[in-house]
Amino acid sequence: MKERVAKFSIGEVVRHKVFPFRGVIFDVDPEFANTEEWWNSIPAEVRPSKDQPFYHLLAENDDSEYVAYVSEQNLISDESDMPLRNPQVEQIFDRSPTGQFKPKMSFAH
Repeated sequence: MKERVAKFSIGEVVRHKVFPFRGVIFDVDPEFANTEEWWNSIPAEVRPSKDQPFYHLLAENDDSEYVAYVSEQNLISDESDMPLRNPQVEQIFDRSPTGQFKPKMSFAH
């Protein structure tokens, strides 16, 4: 079995390549670990491969804040330095003096 190495890490702010949302990563699955129902809800022509890392994001778009589950192939680093509005960010992360998000000790594995 091929060892998978995640391109992004917990606390990193990322943006979706196709859809207009961004967020901070709070968990990583080495490969798809959601339901078949969720998987099948993705149109076949844009459905990503299951054998890649998938990321749990505290996400937001112009209208709302929510949790998203996104394949690695659909994410890029967000370099905007725009603040995140999702209220859960402050519950899970501390922000270092350099601006990086670090999990609070109570949430770290």
